Amino acid sequence: MAMRQPVVTIAHALVLCTIILVAHPVEPSAAMSIAVRTLDGSGNNARHPDWGSASTQYLRVGHPRYADGVAAMVGGPPARYVSDRVFNDVGQNLFSENGVTQWAWAWGQFMDHDFGLRDETPAESAAIPFDALDPLEEFTNDFGAIGFHRTPAAPGTGVRSLRQQINTISSFIDGSGVYGVGDARLEWLRTGSANGDLADNSALLMLTGDGYLPRADARADPSTAPPMDLMGALVATPDKAVVAGDVRANENIALTALHTLFAREHDRIVALLPTWLTNEERFQIARRVVGAELQYITYTQFLPSVGVRLEPYHGYDARVNPGLSNEFAVVGYRAHSMIHGEFDIAVPAGTYTTAQLDGFRAQGIAVETSADTVALAVPLNVAFGNPDLLHALGVGPVLASLAAERQYKNDEQIDNSLRSVLFQVPRPGIPDPTVCGTPVVNPDCFTGVSDLGAIDIQRGRDHGMPSYNELRRAYGLAPRRSFTEITGESTDRFPVDAAIDPRDPIDDPSILDFLQLLDADGNVIPFDSDAAEEDAVVGIRRTTLAARLRAIYGDVDRLDAFVGMVSERHVRGTEFGELQLAIWKRQFEALRDGDRFFYLNDPVLGTLEQAFGVTYRHTLAEVIELNTGVALQANVFRIDGAQRKPPVHHTRGPSQPVKR
Repeated sequence: MAMRQPVVTIAHALVLCTIILVAHPVEPSAAMSIAVRTLDGSGNNARHPDWGSASTQYLRVGHPRYADGVAAMVGGPPARYVSDRVFNDVGQNLFSENGVTQWAWAWGQFMDHDFGLRDETPAESAAIPFDALDPLEEFTNDFGAIGFHRTPAAPGTGVRSLRQQINTISSFIDGSGVYGVGDARLEWLRTGSANGDLADNSALLMLTGDGYLPRADARADPSTAPPMDLMGALVATPDKAVVAGDVRANENIALTALHTLFAREHDRIVALLPTWLTNEERFQIARRVVGAELQYITYTQFLPSVGVRLEPYHGYDARVNPGLSNEFAVVGYRAHSMIHGEFDIAVPAGTYTTAQLDGFRAQGIAVETSADTVALAVPLNVAFGNPDLLHALGVGPVLASLAAERQYKNDEQIDNSLRSVLFQVPRPGIPDPTVCGTPVVNPDCFTGVSDLGAIDIQRGRDHGMPSYNELRRAYGLAPRRSFTEITGESTDRFPVDAAIDPRDPIDDPSILDFLQLLDADGNVIPFDSDAAEEDAVVGIRRTTLAARLRAIYGDVDRLDAFVGMVSERHVRGTEFGELQLAIWKRQFEALRDGDRFFYLNDPVLGTLEQAFGVTYRHTLAEVIELNTGVALQANVFRIDGAQRKPPVHHTRGPSQPVKR
């Protein structure tokens, strides 16, 4: 019996004629006619095929600031010194005043890894001083400094011309975190043979039998796997690293869960497509829809939820360069203050076995059980570089935990799990290097400190970022004339207080004391209550932030751009101060307006829906439910009071200081 040929409707024919389903870059002259998004972003703009593509220089909004006018880093207060006096939260949580959930920082990081990655090849060292005798230093660092290397100068820059830096991935929101920006990585990620020929690969991305990302040894020889950044215990066990489109997928369990979610989403879409399409056609259709979903979620849920309002969309504008600005990548999109020091996971009793719960405890996870619920508090340093933990916990519970609690306030305070995260390195002669991947301080290991806040300051100096006021001018904002004008506080003077040493108050630890906590309605919260750990959005300290900034910098015009930005009073209804809001607005408008494949400008998406019933119009909650079965509030970026989990006591990672 002859096989019946598929009926090709007008819609089907339009799809197959419009989408030339190839995965390779095309000639610029053909870019408009074939309507394909290349892996590396090249060819998006017919006249400027390199705009937004991988391995191009970051753009500049302001004039670079180098000490010698070309490449040398400017000086300033030591970054760790600033961190101990400005970023130090002394263990007190402050939460989003707008009820924004942890999904904001998690999605923000996932998008960051979709459109920006500086060249991480180590250049010259510019280690951050660590003063063990600083009276405000509470942590031990056996290495005497915080490791930091400058970003390599873009070829041809930094000697006779201004030092510039390279973005190694495409700047478009295009799913590069799922698929990568090159053929070799993509072929490894797709099922089928990895023989250098994408034509014989399946439409599906490679997942384990239970739906998790492949490990580096998934194709037998881990040395053939695409490189991945290694951190924590993975440094000693690289074969356990999961492999994804972006090298940073192992950083924490939330990020790994998101990579897993959208690999599953790709395969779900492939399964909906008719088998009379070729593997390559089904792959490229799914890839196109996933990219549109990422944009749709970002522009209709993520940005509005954090208070970013863009100008109306008028369609693709070939005059707009969608490349990332250095100012956005190095200053504006640094939002480490939002990140929690732990993941609080609440699941029905019986979800995990007794042996699993004992294993969680052994890793440093707090476990609370009741008749109906198991509550886990997973310190961030345990979740760091630990894909095994994600597999044990499950993707669904991890993603659900992000929607159940507000994120930390986007301010100058950074959780000690990031500001003073402890890492351990084996001492000479230790036979098992994996012992140093545990969160418990081990006498067989050297202890070091890494401070993301201090690194943010140093990276700004490395990339020649303008000063705070210079950056405000670059974005069309008036410069600030005083520290109180930045913070919105009433004074930049230290109080006459018996608890503060009047001789040199900036070096007195008591200046960081919290005197009062307030909730979102302005009600006073007792320090010894559960609400102090869950509901505080304002913290009044013994000294104002303005006073500490004045004592450190002396003059507003000397402020590092990052420090000034995070110190600004928030624009009402947003998670940002005026400068950060302006940086986000300009960049996300450029990513939208300069992308020929932006979902609102792509007629093929409607044709795909008509022909095959696949759509990009899914909220993040819907994508999660379709791929995990977990139902969450419609907008996972905003807290739903009816779905809040029972209180979990915070351990806050390594916030219990390791004393000198």
